[in-house]
Amino acid sequence: MNMKKRVLAFALIGILALASAGFATTFITIGSGGVGGTYYPLGGAMAEVLTNAGIDVKATSRATSASRENCRLVAADRAQIGMSMASTLYQAITGTEAFEPDGKLPLQILMSMYPAPQHLVTVKGTGITKLEDIKGKKVSVGAPGGGDQILTNLILKSAGIDPEKDFNRQQLTQPEGVMALKDGNVDAVFWNFAIPGSAVMEVAAQRDVVLIPLSEELVKKVVEENPFLVPFTIQAGTYESIKEDILTVADGNYLVVRNDMDEKLSYNITKTLIENREQFMNITTQAVHFVPEEASIGITDFAAGAKKYFTEQGVDMK
Repeated sequence: MNMKKRVLAFALIGILALASAGFATTFITIGSGGVGGTYYPLGGAMAEVLTNAGIDVKATSRATSASRENCRLVAADRAQIGMSMASTLYQAITGTEAFEPDGKLPLQILMSMYPAPQHLVTVKGTGITKLEDIKGKKVSVGAPGGGDQILTNLILKSAGIDPEKDFNRQQLTQPEGVMALKDGNVDAVFWNFAIPGSAVMEVAAQRDVVLIPLSEELVKKVVEENPFLVPFTIQAGTYESIKEDILTVADGNYLVVRNDMDEKLSYNITKTLIENREQFMNITTQAVHFVPEEASIGITDFAAGAKKYFTEQGVDMK
């Protein structure tokens, strides 16, 4: 082979190598949440970390209406990773409640992110000191279709309180709930988010905030009836005006994928997110939970690659 042909041959090999490398890149869309919540900025940070990790992934984050939409997007392969509350994911994989029209969705867990305790928030002067006191009051149960409302309804059902009859039900988004509580247009709101929640602190800037605990008996009943929930204590001092521990229940928050995600891909994504948790701490301090012992706790099967990673880290995934 003369020199000219040899140069052309090497050039062709180089072009083919570059082309094959380009085709090896996996494009990932992360379904996050709405602007203002934790999911949205966390999704953006995760996309950046995955794209720059050298694992042949190019990731982008997509603003969504969060849990329900994300489960449907992932099941339809319109997003490859989705963020979801445990209560919503449970309905999605069992084809119940909000997902009855969908049937059981083919979803698995990549990792658990962090717990999100339910908050029942009021202000001084409403006369509400326990859950039963909301009867006859004006109370927001959370936005229609949102995870807040799903969890609120589960708690009320276990408590034998009918939101249609026992109080004046409002269905407010978190920003709307903040304004209504500050202005005295509602007596209490149910919210679900990681602590400390900015919505509570925003109300506390103008009003004397009161958090209402759930009884031990009710918490036990709620958890027994809804195995995806766990007891949770909001520690005194989490919010400046809260001087005592507040018992409640917490919903999990997961990264979910389709049940047919490639094992190597799910392994690389899980490993990358867990081992770069420090990069997420400026988004949310809840990234402290991004450790194998906690991230491997779930309510359904984990993706094959995630199982492999957690097993390598000494976690019993049986």
